Amino acid sequence: MEARFNYYGTAAGQKFVKHINSAGHAMAATGLPNTTTQLVLLRASQINGCAMCTDMHYKDAVHAGDEPERLNLVAAWREATKFTDAERAALELTEQGTRVADGAGGVSDEAWARAAEHYDEEQLAALISTIALINAYNRLNLISRVPAGDYKPGQW
Repeated sequence: MEARFNYYGTAAGQKFVKHINSAGHAMAATGLPNTTTQLVLLRASQINGCAMCTDMHYKDAVHAGDEPERLNLVAAWREATKFTDAERAALELTEQGTRVADGAGGVSDEAWARAAEHYDEEQLAALISTIALINAYNRLNLISRVPAGDYKPGQW
């Protein structure tokens, strides 16, 4: 598979990505655990079918020390015993925040309440921002048809 368009090879694309990368880096200092961030990035990418981001965030999570077995269960997190209650709340918020176009009505009050039980306001802001950001990245890659498989941890 080849990319249909080199979005990242354009001045406009590079400028946009520079700014959204900055937004992502700003979320790192919020206290949201990196393991949670990686789970969110991976799950939204799976839902959206973004191979590039699924590949990248799986590899980054393994590189950061997460267990491959656990990461292989992200798509089935409800039935898996490998996730904390806080991680489950983040994954639920991710799914509902990612599937807004599926007619599901957005994020339910129950899902929000579960997330708010585990994360403070700064962490919730980081969680919301991370979900929004990865959905934007997924769309950039899907529209451009960026192929997956060659990512090396820390590459970007």
